[in-house]
Amino acid sequence: MRAGVLVGALTVCGVVILALVRDQTGTEGFLVGLGLAAAPVPVLMAVFRWVDRVAPAPWRTLFFAFAWGACAAALVAIIANSFATEWLATATADPHGAESLGATAIAPVVEESAKGTAVLLLFLFRRRHFTGVADGVVFAGFTATGFAFTENILYLGNAFGEDKVLGSTGLASFTVATFFVRIVLSPFAHPLFTVLTGIGFGLSALAAGRHARLKRLLPPPAGLVCAMGLHALWNSSSGAFGPYGFYVVYALFMVPVFGLVTGVTIGARQHGLRTVAAVLPAYVAAGWCGPAAPAALSSMRARAAARDYAGRTYGAAAARAVVEYGRAATALALLRHRLERGAPVPGFPARERELLERMAERRGPAEPALLHAARVTGRIAAPPPHRDYLAYNPYREHPAAPRSGHAAAGPCRGARAPHSARGTTAYGRCPARDSPGPRAAPYPDRAA
Repeated sequence: MRAGVLVGALTVCGVVILALVRDQTGTEGFLVGLGLAAAPVPVLMAVFRWVDRVAPAPWRTLFFAFAWGACAAALVAIIANSFATEWLATATADPHGAESLGATAIAPVVEESAKGTAVLLLFLFRRRHFTGVADGVVFAGFTATGFAFTENILYLGNAFGEDKVLGSTGLASFTVATFFVRIVLSPFAHPLFTVLTGIGFGLSALAAGRHARLKRLLPPPAGLVCAMGLHALWNSSSGAFGPYGFYVVYALFMVPVFGLVTGVTIGARQHGLRTVAAVLPAYVAAGWCGPAAPAALSSMRARAAARDYAGRTYGAAAARAVVEYGRAATALALLRHRLERGAPVPGFPARERELLERMAERRGPAEPALLHAARVTGRIAAPPPHRDYLAYNPYREHPAAPRSGHAAAGPCRGARAPHSARGTTAYGRCPARDSPGPRAAPYPDRAA
C-alpha cells in the first residue's frame, strides 16, 4: 500500500515536471535536451553500482532514489527557485541581482535539501540496506544523477532554443557550449554535492561506542551544510571570481574534493571486504559456511571467478546461486559487525536467521565454486599438482628391483623409500600403512 502511494506520487511529480520543462523549452528543445541529458546517466549509474557491488542494494531501492531526484526533488527545486527569484526581484527591484542571489544563496539550499530528503527516507525506512558510508554514497549518487538529468534537459533545451533564435550553429552554439560544460566537464557536479550528505548519513549509520548519540545526530546535517556550501561556490564561480572563475573553482575546489570523496568511497568499499574476511570465520567455526568462504568473498576477483566457475560447471542457475550466497553472506557479516561494534541493530536474531537460511539453500553449488575461486586467485594455498616420473621413481616398484622376503608386496603410497608389505622400511614405520583408515582429502576435487 505504502509503496503504491509512493510510486503514484512520484509518477505525478514526473508528469508535472516534464510538462513544466517542455513549456519552458518548447517541444523541439525538450526532445533535444532529453536526448543529450541522457548521455551521462548510464555512466554515472554504472560507477555508483560498482561502488555498491560488495553489498548491493535492490534495484528497486536505487530506482526510487533516481526517480526521487528526477521527479520530486526537481519539481520542488524548479517551483521554489522560481518563486524565490520572483519575490527577490519584486522586493529589490533588481531582476539581475535577484537572479544571481537566487542561484548562489537559494538554489543550493533548496536543491540539496530536496535531494537529501531521499537519503533521509532510505536511512529511516530501508535501514537494513543502509549499513555504512558506501551505501550513503550510492543512494545520494543515484538521487543526484536523477536530479541532474532533469536539470540538464532544461538547460540544454533552453540553449537549443536560443540557438534557434540567434541562428547559432556548430561549435560556437550555446547547445555545444552547455553540453561541454555540464555533460563533459562536470557530469559529477550534482552527485559530488549530494554525496557529502550521503557520507554524513553513512557515518551516522556506523555510530557506536562513546557519544554514540552525538555521532549519530551530527554527521547528516554537517554533510548537508558542506553540500550546500560547495554547491553555492560552484554556482557563484562564473560571476564572483571574474571571467576565469569557473576554471579557478573547478581546479582548486571541485577536483580536490572529487579526489577526496573518491578516496573515501574506495576506502569504504574495501572496508566492507575486510569486514567480510574478519567476521565470517565465526560462521565457519559454527558450520554455517565452508572454510573458503571468508577468503573468496573478501575479494571481488574471487567472487567473479566463483560465479564463472559455477556457470561453466553447473549452469546459469548455479551462477545465480553463488551470487545470492555471496550477497547474503556479506549482509550477514556487515550486520554482525555493527552489532559487535555496539551499534543498534533492531531485530538482529530474526535477520541473522533469515540470512543464514538463505545461505543454506544455496550452499550446494556455492561452496565448491568458492573453494575453486579461492585457490585459483591465490586467496588460500593449493597443493602442488601430482607428477609421475616415467624414469626412476623411488615411490614405485620397478620390475628389476630385487624381491626378497615380503618386499614384493608393493609400495606404500606416500613413503619416502622402498618398503615392505608389513609397513616397515629402512627408515621406520610407513604412516600410510599404520593409519587406522583413509583421511579426508583437504581438497576433494584434487583427490585421486
